[in-house]
Amino acid sequence: MQALYDLAAEIGETLKARGEKIAVNESSSGGLISTALLSVPGASAYFLGGAVVYTPKARVLLTDIPREALEGMRSSSEPYAQLLARNARERYGATWGISETGAAGPTGNGYGDAAGHTCVAVAGPVEAVLTIETGESDRQANMLAFALASLSLLQRALTAVDG
Repeated sequence: MQALYDLAAEIGETLKARGEKIAVNESSSGGLISTALLSVPGASAYFLGGAVVYTPKARVLLTDIPREALEGMRSSSEPYAQLLARNARERYGATWGISETGAAGPTGNGYGDAAGHTCVAVAGPVEAVLTIETGESDRQANMLAFALASLSLLQRALTAVDG
């Protein structure tokens, strides 16, 4: 967990220095991305909000993504992760949106993905999406790996903006 908090502290300092804001839509990381970002003193300067979009019902209630936007798309996929990141950014009026959607384990999900599969995405001045396969069934280890992958992708995007 310390590595997650350390990474979030670096990101938080960058966001504060730039005056940028972030919002989160996460799933199988269960709130760890938001927890890490909020663990930084002064997080209110950059963190606008987030949601744990763990079920289809939660997606309807928390994101208001229209059903038409989901046609031909399944959860735990790169297009869905990108949609969630863009949704977080747009709904909160943030500079950056970040998302995660996958299968923490110990078994896979209903879409045929094995435990340890997730897709993470960033939307903002730079967009990026990435699929992660840990190959592990350890739920807690996967949740941590998913949150770390999400924040690592965000850090790369922040660096890409610098140039």
